[in-house]
Amino acid sequence: MSLDKHLELRARTKKFALRIIRMIRAMPNNREANVIGNQILRSATGMAANYRAAGRARSKAEFIAKIGVVVEEADETVFWLELLGESGIIRPAKLVELLAEANQLLAVFSASRKTSKS
Repeated sequence: MSLDKHLELRARTKKFALRIIRMIRAMPNNREANVIGNQILRSATGMAANYRAAGRARSKAEFIAKIGVVVEEADETVFWLELLGESGIIRPAKLVELLAEANQLLAVFSASRKTSKS
């Protein structure tokens, strides 16, 4: 992956994490929203932080391991976004853009992991 592409994805994952933080701040203050909010906050910020760490991997094997964690965090974030919408905590229409971005990031990182393994 080129340095430009890496830097673009670093910025994109950070921006996504910031959007999740803003969404969490606007969520209702009840038990269900707090539990799911904490989970998605952890997974979305973890995705950004782990992608940043993957860029500093010292070997191909280390990169593959770190990008694997990024894929897991991205997939988990998609799950929590789906759950927020399906549970009615947030109207599904308000999640369309975030869910689309989460799925796109998941696809990019999954492809990157697959390419790196071959």
